[in-house]
Amino acid sequence: MPHRVGVILSGCGFKDGAEVHESVCTLLALDKLGVTTICTAPNIEQAQVTNHLTGENTNEKRNVLVESARIARGNIKDIKDVKAADLDALVMPGGFGAALNLSDFASKGAAGKVNDDVARLIRDVHKAGKPICAICIAPGTLALVLGKEHPVLTIGNDEGTAEALEKCGAKHETCAVRDFVVDKERKIVTTPAYMLGPSVAHVAEGIERAVRETVAMIG
Repeated sequence: MPHRVGVILSGCGFKDGAEVHESVCTLLALDKLGVTTICTAPNIEQAQVTNHLTGENTNEKRNVLVESARIARGNIKDIKDVKAADLDALVMPGGFGAALNLSDFASKGAAGKVNDDVARLIRDVHKAGKPICAICIAPGTLALVLGKEHPVLTIGNDEGTAEALEKCGAKHETCAVRDFVVDKERKIVTTPAYMLGPSVAHVAEGIERAVRETVAMIG
């Protein structure tokens, strides 16, 4: 039976949801490895909605699960219905939604909180000894949940974000966009993606390598 890998999405659009390039690169990398992908997202209102043409926030209201379904082509589950037992690994693409909708790391840093169902799935997957991959800014949400275990994570080289990770209890390691950081003890893989850029080719290489390493950790 193929491995089953959960992908937590946070909307659709890099300013207020899941980063589309990162999400597609993640799904492509998983598909090339022959795994079964289970896309999921919380059924909640977005923290903000941004006009991606102008960069300005609007007064619209959008739902994280509904917007994430755009990327998943409708094949997506409410995260409250997904259990650790359903998965062999978990991947979290970035985009600002990972730090706005999955948690409020973007505004509150180490004092932030994580959506209850997102935190529950991360915690349960980790407790089961299954690998987790976090991309771009998503390690911030991961640090809020698992920071007390002092995981080794990367968001690239941004000093302010790295400091916020370390205030959560994580240990930050500088990393290039095409590379990834592995915490072998805790089975956590992270890669900077668009925290560094500069292009989708660079981002895709880092994500594919990180996803391949994550799947290789599955017992």
